[in-house]
Amino acid sequence: MKTLDDSTLELFWHDADAREVRLRQVIGERLALQPPPVREDAVVATYFMALRSMKLEKAVAEIAYHATSGIKNPPPGSLLAQCTAQPAGVDLFDSTGRLGLLHVAFPLKMMLQPDGHLTSCDLLHTAAAAILFDVYENQDSRLINLQLPESVLRTFPGPAHGPKGFRRLCGLPPGEPAFGTILKPTAGLTAEEVGQLTGEAAASPLLSFIKEDEDLYPNLEYAPMALRTRLAVEAIARVADQRGGRGLVFLPHVSGAPGEILTTVEAALEAGAEGLMFSESFAGGTVRMVRDAFRMQPPLIYGHNAGIGVKTRAIWREVIDLLARLDGIDFRQTAPVRPGTPFLKPYGQEWQASEEILSRPLPGIAPTVLVRAGALDQGNIGLNMAEAEARGLGDGVMFLAGSAINSIKNAQGKYDPALGARAMQQAIEVHRAGTLRGVPAPSHLRELVALAEREGLGELREALRQRYPQEAP
Repeated sequence: MKTLDDSTLELFWHDADAREVRLRQVIGERLALQPPPVREDAVVATYFMALRSMKLEKAVAEIAYHATSGIKNPPPGSLLAQCTAQPAGVDLFDSTGRLGLLHVAFPLKMMLQPDGHLTSCDLLHTAAAAILFDVYENQDSRLINLQLPESVLRTFPGPAHGPKGFRRLCGLPPGEPAFGTILKPTAGLTAEEVGQLTGEAAASPLLSFIKEDEDLYPNLEYAPMALRTRLAVEAIARVADQRGGRGLVFLPHVSGAPGEILTTVEAALEAGAEGLMFSESFAGGTVRMVRDAFRMQPPLIYGHNAGIGVKTRAIWREVIDLLARLDGIDFRQTAPVRPGTPFLKPYGQEWQASEEILSRPLPGIAPTVLVRAGALDQGNIGLNMAEAEARGLGDGVMFLAGSAINSIKNAQGKYDPALGARAMQQAIEVHRAGTLRGVPAPSHLRELVALAEREGLGELREALRQRYPQEAP
């Protein structure tokens, strides 16, 4: 086989993530000095663009032609003119005039329905149209921000529950951290096994939330939605006396063709589920459909963002997260704090932007619960709790651990969720005691292992050994 030349290999090894980090730094600095304009008659989209030959100032005409009215130079004052995008500002990065930020105002006249609302799907197919991402002229293009008028924001349903509603359902007192888990294994489960695993996890009063994984499909011959949900709910009821009066919500995974979704949702809710999980990244419009259809008794909605990276190559995560929040998600995964190389995106400024847009005050819209998940475990839960406390996030965060609870094995070599939960509880108690307060993040795990050994915290010591064999052999 022919060996690739050095220039080709260098091109293939280009670190897009390093470029993205620097791009975010530059754009953040520039937008802080010159924020995107706000207009009451338009949605203002902000793009980073690098064009091959066209000047940024000329690009608006092409965007307006292809993404709005489809006509050049519409008659002034006409309906066509009212439905044509307009330039809203340019910030050039260099002397070529082809690199920088471009603000485009998409008029509400072309979007609003008679009652004054619009949808996230319509926003995206306009602001993220083919002319932005599918033409060769645009060497690079990113949709980095959407500014919506307050009158439009208030037409979205937003989360029905958010942090306050979720905590009220579970009976969590103020200041008490919320914890949850994900069923493991994630696929290949019968309905009876879903019930069994749920019961094992539910026996721990630490947990207030259990969800299925996105790889467990809703309507399987061996695990139909209604049956497995009913068995899970019954299993939770059987261990209620072990939970000290704490509530627990169970969220099965819902997916399928649009015509199947509402039937599946009805089956889950009739079987006793308090909420639902959607693979929101690939379920355009589904969250809003369910939020509207069940607005009289809305379920909790987990907007799982598996696969969101497919979109964030062109649309910044905070734009996607904003629209998901507006559509009604009550929970959104971000990523856990952990030392060293990131395991999961988002991280750095993208992570901060994601958590900020999901929790910031918005007129008429409740916040979304920030879900710290993705390699969250006994070794880093203390770091995450400390960080959330330092930022004042408090009751707005839920800590979600899957394999760190459900995949910890006991002395007989069997998965033991009770052991994993006890180990997590011990790690939490270490944090609350403040024993490791002030220990630098890179040293936290090593000090935690030593403390577990010294204090005889057997479950924590075993969980750390299984999760970090190199640190806790």
